[in-house]
Amino acid sequence: MRAQLARVDAVLVQALIAAALSFAHLHDVASAAGQDGWKAWAYPVSVDLLLVAAWCRLRTGTTKAAAWCWFVIALVASLGPNIATAGLLDLGNVPAWLRILIAGWPAVAFLGGTLLAHTTPKAPAVVEAIEDQEQEPEPTPETQTEERPPAPPSISVPAALVAHARKVATEHHTRTGTPIDTPTLRARLGVAAPMAEAIAAQL
Repeated sequence: MRAQLARVDAVLVQALIAAALSFAHLHDVASAAGQDGWKAWAYPVSVDLLLVAAWCRLRTGTTKAAAWCWFVIALVASLGPNIATAGLLDLGNVPAWLRILIAGWPAVAFLGGTLLAHTTPKAPAVVEAIEDQEQEPEPTPETQTEERPPAPPSISVPAALVAHARKVATEHHTRTGTPIDTPTLRARLGVAAPMAEAIAAQL
């Protein structure tokens, strides 16, 4: 546990030192380019924030191309001044093109930060669900056919019972002048309702 904490502390200290040095280099270049006062301090903050925002989008978002684009832009804006302060740039005589880049950086950083902040990333699970839904084949007419309920089992009716039912039906029709209905047939024969329906179907 102590070894892990010591390793974390060492990494944190190293990160703080690197951030402080980079911040100072960016401040010196911005100040030499004519951004005096608080503007020279705001320039490195803007560069580092855009770099962090692009890195976070690379780790959590799905718009990798845009995130990589702004990450490279912020990395160049951070790495360039750090290298320039190694003696490659005369801070007392900054070229005009560098002054223009430093002065125009706030607009670039604002555009990049806005696009990264307001472009809603899709969660991986949502992306996979959408892709699966798009790749799912369209249902065929066979799959669209509704399942019909199974037909009720057929009831075997003895021929003698059918013959007797015909006699009962004929007698009823002669007496009343109307065909016999299933409830009456059931009552006359003394059978269950399914049997009576099966007999009525054969009459």
